[in-house]
Amino acid sequence: MVLQRNDHLANIAVEGGRGGNVVRLHDHVCARSRLATTLHRGYIENMHEGGSPRPLRERLLERLTRCAAGLFCFGAGIACFVHSDLGVPPWDVFHTGISKLTGLQLGNVIIVVGVALLVLWIPLRVRPGIGTILNAVEIGLVENLMEDVLPDSRAIAARLAYLAAGMLFIAFGSGLYIGAELGSGPRDGLMIGVNKRFGISIRFARTIVEILVMVTGVFLGGRIGLGTFVFAFGIGPMVQRAMLALRMSPSLTNEATGRAPET
Repeated sequence: MVLQRNDHLANIAVEGGRGGNVVRLHDHVCARSRLATTLHRGYIENMHEGGSPRPLRERLLERLTRCAAGLFCFGAGIACFVHSDLGVPPWDVFHTGISKLTGLQLGNVIIVVGVALLVLWIPLRVRPGIGTILNAVEIGLVENLMEDVLPDSRAIAARLAYLAAGMLFIAFGSGLYIGAELGSGPRDGLMIGVNKRFGISIRFARTIVEILVMVTGVFLGGRIGLGTFVFAFGIGPMVQRAMLALRMSPSLTNEATGRAPET
């Protein structure tokens, strides 16, 4: 949720705090950009105009249920990545770095960062939806809950199982959340606002922001690992399949106007 490769970013690398390890980010950035474009082509264009592709009241209870369930899965998926101890997704490198620096629970950091990003929406003139607010709060709450529920294990098989579960939870949750069409998340909305306000492409804005937050997270104590790259390479195709499997029937508005939904 085929782009031209960002060749000028091919040589960007991050020097980690432990042992001077160097991790190349180019393929990670391209994969995440590919995910954003694949999943949000029609969705982001509609959100860029300030609204949802589907009228708010249409099947609202079903959409709220799907949205809440999707965000629960997303929070559970992040907790699985953390318990794998094999590396977390890019934004969560930033979140874990702040968590280590401040002593706050990871879920609380996710909430604080989400709310802070929503504040940045104001000068960018992006309007949040119901799903936006739920996104900012629910994922962090669920992550805190699942951190306490999931057992720790040092066995490599269990850690790999957590990583796989994290991928499945996030893919399934993303399919539910995006399909509910109740507003973009705080991070995607930031990209939309930058695009709308300054004319910078969403793809380029995402690339730059994710590099910055990952690098910052590493310097704050966050850790890049196998899970970071598994997420970067694998999450796009998985979410695309989840969206196809979980998508709702076309909007009544689309049917009435004869407009085919974006796929």
